[in-house]
Amino acid sequence: MDLTRHLHTFGYYLKRRFGEPVHKLSLAGDFTCPNRDGTLGRGGCTFCNVRSFGRDPAALSISEQLAREKIKTDRARRYLAYFQAYTSTYAETEQLRRLYDEALAGADVVGLCVGTRPDCVPDAALALLAEYQQQGGEVWLELGLQTAHDRTQALIRRGHGLAEYRDAVRRAHGHGLKVCTHLIAGLPGEDAAAVHASLNAVLDIGVEGLKLHPLMVVRGSRMAAQYRRGEVAPWSLDDYAEAAASLIRHTPPQVVYHRVSATAQAPTLIAPDWCGPRWTALQAIGRLLARDGGQGSALGRAWRADEEPLA
Repeated sequence: MDLTRHLHTFGYYLKRRFGEPVHKLSLAGDFTCPNRDGTLGRGGCTFCNVRSFGRDPAALSISEQLAREKIKTDRARRYLAYFQAYTSTYAETEQLRRLYDEALAGADVVGLCVGTRPDCVPDAALALLAEYQQQGGEVWLELGLQTAHDRTQALIRRGHGLAEYRDAVRRAHGHGLKVCTHLIAGLPGEDAAAVHASLNAVLDIGVEGLKLHPLMVVRGSRMAAQYRRGEVAPWSLDDYAEAAASLIRHTPPQVVYHRVSATAQAPTLIAPDWCGPRWTALQAIGRLLARDGGQGSALGRAWRADEEPLA
């Protein structure tokens, strides 16, 4: 199913900019997290196990990781370096520069996507990312908000709230950077209405991109123990697809969807089992968008891939 018929996908955005497919290559930069190193806490957020990304942090150099990842895809000749694991701005600026420079050393790597926390983006890191963008690179700051509800943030031991996110976005936009915000549907105590409220808060603050994730229970996380005790119940595929499709319909068409679901690799994934196969959720969401309307349709301005200009 071609999701670009129904929503503004990141793949479509990149193809329009570069005239050909551009593939993201996931990297680990030997970072940690203030929720793991004792600054804010130990053990990370309750849902987190970085091994669910399928990478061992710093097992290889950045150059070696890039070479390994390129072998896995024959669909593109250009790439984005995606610093995914842990908090990829949580280091001194010169260390960040060294890692980012190594990632961008090849002519076929045309930009950076940097995943981080809203409370770990000092102005020096933002200025560094803005340098790469001013040099013509495609740069996205990916902020893991997960939810706009501070009560839930405390419940999942996130260590920050909406205020830190709002401040990070304000400063990122002040540097001219594009922001992609991560939201998780199905967090403990949250229903579809709560996720809609998070989306509305993010749109009100201002955002260029979004990533939607279902809550997944993975081995090595605190949530795994909560799941075994019956304290956490991930959503069904139908519930997630309905919520995701509704969120997409309520999103303005100019916002770029970098992802509308997520998967975890066995044997890391505990639940829900439908998060194992890549296409299961995408097909379910696509069917609902085809039936009820695509991105922006609930706002009176539906996405049209053949008409929508990109910023």
